[in-house]
Amino acid sequence: MEGGDRGVAVASHGSLGSGAAAATVRELLQDECYSDFLNKDFDVKTYTSQSIHQAVIAEQLAKLAQGISQLDKELHLQVVARHEDLLAQATGIESLEGVLQMMQTRIGALQGAVDRMKAKIVEPYNKIVARTAQLARLQVACDLLRRIIRILYLSKRLQGQLQGGSREITKAAQSLSELDYLSQGIDLSGIEVIENDLLFIGRARLEVENQAKRLLEQGVETQNPTQVGTALQVFHNLGTLKNTITSVVDGYCAALEESINNALDIKVLTQPSQSAVRGGPGRSTMPTPGNTAAFRASLWTNMEKLVDHICTVCGQVQHLQKILAKKRDPVSHICFIEEIVKDGQSDILYTFWNSVTQALYSQFQMATNSSMFLKQAFEGEYPKLLRLYNDLWKRLQQYSQNIQGKFNASGTTDLYVDLQHMEDDTQDIFIPKKPDYDPEKALKDSLQPYEAAYLSKSLSRLFDPINLVFPPGGRNPPSADELEGIIKTIASELNVAAVDANLTLAVSKNVAKTIQLYGVKSEQLTIHVLMGNAVQPLLTSVGDAIEAIIITMHQEDFSGPLSSSGKPDVPCSLYMKELQGFIARVMSDYFKHFECVDFVFDNTKAIAQRAIELFIRNASLIRPLGEGGKMRLAADFAQMELAVGPFCRRVSDLGKSYRMLRSFRPLLFQTSEHVASSPALGDIIPFSIIIQFLFTRAPAELKSPFQRAEWSHARFSQWLDDHPSEKDRLLLIRGALEAYVQSVRSREGKEFAPVYPIMVQLLQKAMSAFQ
Repeated sequence: MEGGDRGVAVASHGSLGSGAAAATVRELLQDECYSDFLNKDFDVKTYTSQSIHQAVIAEQLAKLAQGISQLDKELHLQVVARHEDLLAQATGIESLEGVLQMMQTRIGALQGAVDRMKAKIVEPYNKIVARTAQLARLQVACDLLRRIIRILYLSKRLQGQLQGGSREITKAAQSLSELDYLSQGIDLSGIEVIENDLLFIGRARLEVENQAKRLLEQGVETQNPTQVGTALQVFHNLGTLKNTITSVVDGYCAALEESINNALDIKVLTQPSQSAVRGGPGRSTMPTPGNTAAFRASLWTNMEKLVDHICTVCGQVQHLQKILAKKRDPVSHICFIEEIVKDGQSDILYTFWNSVTQALYSQFQMATNSSMFLKQAFEGEYPKLLRLYNDLWKRLQQYSQNIQGKFNASGTTDLYVDLQHMEDDTQDIFIPKKPDYDPEKALKDSLQPYEAAYLSKSLSRLFDPINLVFPPGGRNPPSADELEGIIKTIASELNVAAVDANLTLAVSKNVAKTIQLYGVKSEQLTIHVLMGNAVQPLLTSVGDAIEAIIITMHQEDFSGPLSSSGKPDVPCSLYMKELQGFIARVMSDYFKHFECVDFVFDNTKAIAQRAIELFIRNASLIRPLGEGGKMRLAADFAQMELAVGPFCRRVSDLGKSYRMLRSFRPLLFQTSEHVASSPALGDIIPFSIIIQFLFTRAPAELKSPFQRAEWSHARFSQWLDDHPSEKDRLLLIRGALEAYVQSVRSREGKEFAPVYPIMVQLLQKAMSAFQ
């Protein structure tokens, strides 16, 4: 019991000690003096420096000593309270040290075993690495020696083959191909035994390539299948077949493009000889008016030469294509054309033809855009240009058949031909059509702008005689000569277009439009004539009524003096009011019901012009004419414009009649001298009208022509209508003036009326125009 009590007492004491220690720790933590020691970034030097500056050192040291003492006590209490746990931990550490010592012993044993194994493996490994390196070097040396031996052998053989000339050129190319293979992936420089051979091989390759190129050019130009096939075999053996063919075709394309450019060069066309005098700096190159024919002759000569060149080059490319399609390698039996198109590229003939047509399109467009003379030549003589293109295409088809015949007749053994698989033998055309490509259309695409312009001008040439035969406002049908002219124009256009079926079809459509236009014009004329015949009685009646109304002006008195107000008593005469009312009534009762307004105005316009002429004619015959009458007559002139207004859209549309109406009115108030010098005299107002007007200012003894003839105003007006010649009217006036002279002389008068000399002067001036 005592032991148990003692244990309880110790535990109790321990728990009390723990509580006291916890309280002590809280006191330390709450004390600001010790809080700095808990910071993670606590620095001894900084704390010491601050303590020296902030407090007394002795006091600070005392607090620190006190704190250390308290911590020691706390540690003692903790050891006492947990002494069993601490002893257990110490025992575990000793056991762990034993385990670690045992492991270290075993690790040492393992390391020793590894060292022994390493000593047994490293030496054999090093020997294997050395032997492997020796073997690899031996293999490289052996391969190099074999290559050198083969190179020496092939070099010697190549020398003999080169001496054989063109007969051994394919074998020489095969040797060069093998030599190239031997030189791939290895550096042979610095090997003295083959140094000279390598130099010889390089020179030999250039010689073989150049000889093969010459052979190819000669074979293509002379159409020799053997030479072309030999050259192609050389390039195939050298591995440059595709690049060589591409280069050759590109060369042909470049040469043709240059030929096209030279053929369309405006400077060359305008300078026919090299010795011609060159223009100064900045002078434009264009044909002079006198040299246009020479310019066009030179142009078409160049075009013919260009077509010949295109045909020749196309034949050469086609010949090359045929050889490629027939020639096979004697070793691999691969057709050469398969080498060209194996990457999905089109065959060389399509590629070449596409380049040619694009060059034609671009060069033609560029040349005609920069030179109006070229553009006019191609547009104006398009059928000639189209004929050249058609001839080119036809020659290419014929040339293809000729080539096929040469191939079939050629019995050369150098061409390896698989006749059972030669589908090309059945095709005798230049380039077969494809679903998305028409070679003939591609050729003629460059002509589209000129064809459109030519057809437009052709249609204009066809329409011109139609429009001349049916002028605006014309009422007469075409004569036999005019119809013959239209037929000749149509026949001429069709004959010129006969060079091409499509052009003939296009021109035929223009001819159809021309015939349709002729039909429409004829129908319009027929309808117009029928309508005119239908309304002619009405128009005649209206014209006669207007003339009858105007004649009544002579029933009114114009001899009165000027009123005191200086203005006429009424705005216009009675006949003018009647005329205005009649015209308005006719338009509203008759002409307003017609729907064809243009037709109505075309017919009533003539009535309005006739009304103005009658009005001026009768106004010039009024005798006597006083100052008051002049004012009223001037008002009638103004009202006359309003009277004829319903007969036309604008009174100014009446032309010369309207200008005469406007020009005559001021003459009413001018002196005779001013009237005779009026600028309107002759051009606008006839001399006969002015002289008749001057009769009103003469004495009664000087009778007017109709008074001398004892005619009425209506009869005199009819005589003037029957004699529209100005000369006839002037002769009638001269008779009246001569009768006046005789009258004065018969009564032995000593002087003439003041207006007489002016009238004679105007008469002489007018008659001088007819002498």
